[in-house]
Amino acid sequence: MLKILGAPGRFCDGMSRRDFLQIGGLAMGGLSLPQIIRAEAEAGVKSSRKSIIMVFLAGGPSHIDSFDPKTEAPAEIRGEFDPIETSVPGIQMTELFPRMAAIMDKLAIIRSIVGTPHDHASFHCLTGRPRNIQAQPGPQPAGGWPSLGSVLSRVHGPTAPDIPPFVTLVPDTILKEWADPGSPGFLGPAYSAFRPTGQGLNEMVLKGITANRLKDRRTLLASLDRFRRDVDSTGMMAGMDKFTEQALGVLSSTRLVEALDLSREDPRVRESYGEQGMRLAPGSNDDYPSGGGLEHFLLARRLVEAGVRCVTMSFGKYDWHVDNFREAKRVFPLLDRGVAALVKDLHDRGMDKDVTVIVWGEFGRTPKVNVNGGRDHHPNVMSAVLAGGGMPMGQVIGSTDRNGDSAKSRPIHFQEVFATLYHNMQIDLEKTVFNDLTGRPTTLLDFREPVRELL
Repeated sequence: MLKILGAPGRFCDGMSRRDFLQIGGLAMGGLSLPQIIRAEAEAGVKSSRKSIIMVFLAGGPSHIDSFDPKTEAPAEIRGEFDPIETSVPGIQMTELFPRMAAIMDKLAIIRSIVGTPHDHASFHCLTGRPRNIQAQPGPQPAGGWPSLGSVLSRVHGPTAPDIPPFVTLVPDTILKEWADPGSPGFLGPAYSAFRPTGQGLNEMVLKGITANRLKDRRTLLASLDRFRRDVDSTGMMAGMDKFTEQALGVLSSTRLVEALDLSREDPRVRESYGEQGMRLAPGSNDDYPSGGGLEHFLLARRLVEAGVRCVTMSFGKYDWHVDNFREAKRVFPLLDRGVAALVKDLHDRGMDKDVTVIVWGEFGRTPKVNVNGGRDHHPNVMSAVLAGGGMPMGQVIGSTDRNGDSAKSRPIHFQEVFATLYHNMQIDLEKTVFNDLTGRPTTLLDFREPVRELL
């Protein structure tokens, strides 16, 4: 086993461990990185630089307290927050999102998403398909539904041999349904997410070799001699082919290592995202904490700039059955900062036509505030924010009724949002058919028409 180790860290599940990138053994769902690169080579390296950043909001944020304020609703529904005007006349969001309000011309809000299952998991946000937690094997095809990032890996392959097409920044958590980076499903583990969770360039080591030496490919390969001697008796290194060398290339890639090194970023840009390591302070609802720090928004931009096709990340935890308004004051301003900084940064770099950003959770929250001052699960309707991808921005799509209970106009199935993401990635859903593990032809979505207002 070859690992690049990061500094010791403590994750949300309370366990102390080292982050790592690895080649061989059980890396990435049972296939080694060389096998993954081989499969990607078979899919073909293509030159398109279009990509997606998906920000998952674990627990499902309140649409009423964020992007669908209900000024005319009764007080027990309207809540504590006042609406504010945005840069687009006639569009409002709550006062907790001043930075996003200022760039509303670069955003599109869908307020009428329907069809989401009542399921505390990121699965349907990552795949466009519901899990069936009631019965097995249920509606999933043999092998399970593949995530968006895995599909992009399979259809398009990497943009370059040394850049993985699908990267996740989602940290491990106690609630594993929120720690899902996106399963490859029936496409197979070769299309799993690459998880570069190391803490930084100078903290990464390779069998005692510092990460600075990874910049010199010849030095790296020469330094593997001792490693080869260690494992040759097992035959582990026998037949090391070009795919293994490419795997080492990924781990020693200047672009990948530098993309993960935030010290290389312009300090002014870093400051706009927030200080590295800036995270949410513990809250009363953090029995199952989720998400990374604000630096993950910047890492996501750096990764797609380096050529990654899909980055999944999460920020915060929104399962606020208790103290909804106190939690919103704590979490929403940081979410506002991260999203606004990411979208503005993409525009400043001329990447907004190629990079699609989507920010959403698994469902909405009840209009009525419960006796504990919280809002409960509400799969009837939810909101989502999109940006970039060459889509027309500065608009709100759909509406909910007076109390925010259900879609009033233009209900949009969450698969239609997924169809839009695939459209932005130049994937024809009518022609894209895969065989599941039984050989049965399978299409990705039932609703295959993208949201027309976003075309």
